[in-house]
Amino acid sequence: MKMDFTATYLEFVSTRSFAEVASAFESATGSVEHDGYRDAVRSAESRKDFERVIQSHEGTSGFMRFLKVDHGVWMKKFEGSAAQSVLYTLGNPLIARTMLIDDVAAGLNVPVRVHIYEAFDGTVRFGYHLPSSLMSVYQNEAMTAACLKLDEKLAALASASTGSDHMQTL
Repeated sequence: MKMDFTATYLEFVSTRSFAEVASAFESATGSVEHDGYRDAVRSAESRKDFERVIQSHEGTSGFMRFLKVDHGVWMKKFEGSAAQSVLYTLGNPLIARTMLIDDVAAGLNVPVRVHIYEAFDGTVRFGYHLPSSLMSVYQNEAMTAACLKLDEKLAALASASTGSDHMQTL
């Protein structure tokens, strides 16, 4: 099967420094990158235990970071490349469930990816694909409703991290 669809990309532009935006983002998101999260999830004996594990790893935004890829670290190895660029994979299984319950294929697009970077013009940007636009390929009204809530949570996180409501679509 092949299906074409259109996705929406959003960027929040900040007057804050890269370090300030990345720090605000990481402060608002929990992390499961290094602390026994997977063992805790596996050992949860009930839904209630599982929810407790997840909630203990959530940040104030309701999200947790699963992966951090610092492109800037390797880019600095090349002459003339001093980019600041970090890709994060973040989400929350309790939020993902609201979409996967309607179509497990939604697992392709959750957790979501966020890119915080310093553009060539010196501005710091927080970019991501709008989840509801990525999920539109499934043409599922219940999933779309859940995705719209995720869209709002991501926009709130982007705004809080950047200190800006200045959003651009490309």
